[in-house]
Amino acid sequence: MSLQVDIMTAMKAAMKEKNQIALAALRAVKSEILLAQTSGSQDGLSEEEEIKILSKLVKQRKDSAAIFTEQNRNDLAEPELAQAEVISQFLPAQLSEEQITEEVMTAIAAVGAEGMKDMGRVMGIVSQKLAGQADGKTISNIVKAKLS
Repeated sequence: MSLQVDIMTAMKAAMKEKNQIALAALRAVKSEILLAQTSGSQDGLSEEEEIKILSKLVKQRKDSAAIFTEQNRNDLAEPELAQAEVISQFLPAQLSEEQITEEVMTAIAAVGAEGMKDMGRVMGIVSQKLAGQADGKTISNIVKAKLS
């Protein structure tokens, strides 16, 4: 519930500042949280579920921005990146590549992975442990590099 309170506080601040980009991003977060709460049978969302929602929204915006940039539509890409940045403020701090690599190596040792056939098991362990702290694509690239 604290995430909802934080979102509402940030929305009020964005309204007072007349920051339309932040307001749109925060409204999207609030909408996704409400949808998740009403679709589930439980009372509230766990912190892990909240992080998944925020990560999904950030990823959507970054993907959209990449497509807009690819099509030379920087006028559309900039607001998407700005919204992603606003939403990212509510995520835990992101890990560096070195820290992710350390976690990947630990998981490889724990599983006893020997090659690409074990990538799924390693990805499962690392993705679960670093949920919200690292992008899945970055984790995947590091795991591929270490297992190949």
